Amino acid sequence: MAEQSGEASSSSSVTEAPATAQQLHEELDKIKELLEPEKKKRKLLRGDGKSEQKLEHRLGGILCCAVCLDLPRAAVYQCTNGHLMCAGCFTHVLADARLRDELATCPNCRIEISKTSASRNLAVEKAVSELPAECQFCAKEFPRNSLERHEESMCEERISSCKYSRIGCPWRGPNHESSEHETHCVHPHRTGADVMEALRDIDARTLEERRLYDNVFDLLSYEKITFNDLQMKPYRTDEYVHKLFYETARFTAFNYQWVVKARINNSQRDPTQSSERDMTYQLILKSKTTYPLSLHYLILKGPFGDMKVKTRIHRFDFTDSDNESPYLPLPLPDTNECNRLLAVKAINFRLIMFLASK
Repeated sequence: MAEQSGEASSSSSVTEAPATAQQLHEELDKIKELLEPEKKKRKLLRGDGKSEQKLEHRLGGILCCAVCLDLPRAAVYQCTNGHLMCAGCFTHVLADARLRDELATCPNCRIEISKTSASRNLAVEKAVSELPAECQFCAKEFPRNSLERHEESMCEERISSCKYSRIGCPWRGPNHESSEHETHCVHPHRTGADVMEALRDIDARTLEERRLYDNVFDLLSYEKITFNDLQMKPYRTDEYVHKLFYETARFTAFNYQWVVKARINNSQRDPTQSSERDMTYQLILKSKTTYPLSLHYLILKGPFGDMKVKTRIHRFDFTDSDNESPYLPLPLPDTNECNRLLAVKAINFRLIMFLASK
């Protein structure tokens, strides 16, 4: 009898175990459902109760960039096998290959890619522009080709500043709350001394811009002015670890021979390890001179290039013993522009030089 009761108890425990496991699975499913991000829950339910993503979401997964896995915002490039890359990732891949002195390859199929072999896919660009995207402010969905206009000028939740920000009001908030804030804003009633503090900051920024233009106009009064449309090409140093640098061919200005040289990330050992990239350049006098050359110079976008550069004027006194200017930042707007320049075969620009009279 004891054996029978033992068998009965063991059989009952066997039959109860699956029920307990099932309960645990149900509890885990409930916990997972609570932890699921809101975006992942936004699915359509079919008639059989199973979840199915919308067509536009499935297309978003197909048309996304092979590198960043996000939908392209502008141009879309493809390799010869049809794999897609957004413009930013495409130039970044080409720039990394240039820095490593390797052939650029597609991240999917490893086929060689370049500016000439890759092509724009206009059909994908138009399809992506019609796909919906969420407004970053109100979370409503709009076609991508109209999202920017909505976020900049139409969305009531977009972040805006107080109209009294010029006199020091720091408020920033949803656009639909700006009118109420401005009604009760205390800054219009501040004293003149308080307002002057904010106006001084504005005047300082304006003065910096005016100083640049005034310097240019002063330099235009120099007797000796010249400009050259130049092209920098990539080369490698002879060191154990070859470093990339750019250099122009010799050119003539004021009856002297000159060269412009540039390097990446201030000659960092491995620029591919850094997400931030910049270029510095120097002007080198290649001829002998018997007296100092007091020179002002600046770099602009030339007629044969599309470099996005912010104008800055530099000055250096070239002598026979000190014939190389220090490396100075090439005033590019951001890392993406630096990558774009690295991706092309040569960098075109215009150099304007002003020589002070003896």
